[in-house]
Amino acid sequence: MTQTAKPQTTPQRSKSSAALFSVFAAAGVTLLKFITGILTGSLGMISEAAHSGIDLIASAITFFSIRAADRPADADHTYGHGKIESLSAAFETVLMLTSCIWILTEAIHRIALRQHLSLNFSIWPFAVLLLSITVDYTRSRKLLRIARETNSEALAADALHFSTDIWASLAVLFGLAASYTGQILNIRALELADPIAAIVVSAVILHVTYRLARTTLDALTDATPPEARAQNRDMMRDLAAIDGVLSVERVRTRRSGPDYFADVTLGMPRNLTFQRTEQITQSATAAVQRHLPGADVVVHPVPLADRSESIHDRIRAVAARSNLNVHDVSLQEYNHQLHLEQHLEVAETMSLSDAHALVTQLEANIRREVPEVSTILTHIESETATIERPSLEHDRQLVDHLRRVAQSFPQILDIHEVLITRIHDRIQVNCHCTLPDDLPMSEVHAIITALENTFKAEVPEVSRLLIHPEPATDNRR
Repeated sequence: MTQTAKPQTTPQRSKSSAALFSVFAAAGVTLLKFITGILTGSLGMISEAAHSGIDLIASAITFFSIRAADRPADADHTYGHGKIESLSAAFETVLMLTSCIWILTEAIHRIALRQHLSLNFSIWPFAVLLLSITVDYTRSRKLLRIARETNSEALAADALHFSTDIWASLAVLFGLAASYTGQILNIRALELADPIAAIVVSAVILHVTYRLARTTLDALTDATPPEARAQNRDMMRDLAAIDGVLSVERVRTRRSGPDYFADVTLGMPRNLTFQRTEQITQSATAAVQRHLPGADVVVHPVPLADRSESIHDRIRAVAARSNLNVHDVSLQEYNHQLHLEQHLEVAETMSLSDAHALVTQLEANIRREVPEVSTILTHIESETATIERPSLEHDRQLVDHLRRVAQSFPQILDIHEVLITRIHDRIQVNCHCTLPDDLPMSEVHAIITALENTFKAEVPEVSRLLIHPEPATDNRR
């Protein structure tokens, strides 16, 4: 029997359902407040109805903006549609400011002219306000929870509205109670309680409007999000702690809807390989996303000269900047001056004049950036671009001869995996050589070079001997 799987609740669906619930709740509360305000003549209640009406419009805008903002990025909106949430919040700000001005004007008019101060007593305003407080408390908590789960700017703004509605409703509730008490006890001063409550409501709306306007303006102008500012020091410390990062030059963050974007500029050693640079970039991305989950991170590496660079590293860095590869770099000091010898490979099709011009420019760059070097000798080699197809040779005497020569070096434990090839009239011998594990590389190189020179001197028909050294613990015979 096949069971139908239930669809999973996605963050987008949670946001939409919460926004839709808010629309229906705001519609019901607004209608009740408006009818009650008309029947009782209470400006405080009418102002509350206006406030709730604005919340109804804001909730509807939030609902539609969330659906639009959750659309994925496309060719025309490569950063997504998250800014739509900020635009809806900006529209809400204008609506709230307009209602605030109207309520203040009407309240001051009633107080100054002593008009429309008499209210029709009814229990309904109190019931409606208590119901409104209950509804606002419930939906503000639900909206705030989902806003935190989905990182929604629009839902967070709605939650802020409805949480302040509770205090506004309480102000109107006390204003109505004071006005009714004044009418019953014939205390004329208490007749002003209702318009004063309306002024309190407008003050609440103004406060919320100011906070929302600041948040919206920051989002629209790509200001650093508050949560990113709070964690900026820790984020930069984590970036600086990554192995291979010399400095954190710049960190820029912004937010579009629920999504974060970060641009990070890091100083890295200029002699790093491309693969190592990519590893550091991935580590930097992970460090930023630990503080801003899901952030889209772009890392810009800046090559810097590391203080630990040797003079050999500085020379290779100069060549690497021109996309040149030098090897066998050696320095000698005599007459209190440094003399550089290096090998440079160029394309085998390059002419001598072009190769010489390339070397002349390279040497000039080295002299300028490494002034300690007095003279430079560059050996130009052609870099073979073709694949050679040698023939295999089976020469037992040649192998035995190589092993006899190796026996004259006590550090060499054995010779194995000997391969002999012939290309035209050139013979090449490749082999593996086992040496003690703790032998320093300088001595390994000297032994291998001596073995190569001795063998080629005794067997001149061999044009090349390539030796791969191996430690005794990794002997793969």
